[in-house]
Amino acid sequence: MYFTDRGIEELVDRRGEETVTLEWLGAQLRTFVDQNPEFETPIERFATWLARDDEDDEE
Repeated sequence: MYFTDRGIEELVDRRGEETVTLEWLGAQLRTFVDQNPEFETPIERFATWLARDDEDDEE
């Protein structure tokens, strides 16, 4: 188990029943980077990965 699994499990446990929009997620990611600028590059990579994730399915 990766250390990040704990945070993911907490997210699912606390908010697993909620429905969110990508607009909401984008706002949350921007707020996080504003508060933690050292994570700008990993968040940018994660957002890009999410945006392009379905491209692999088209091959």
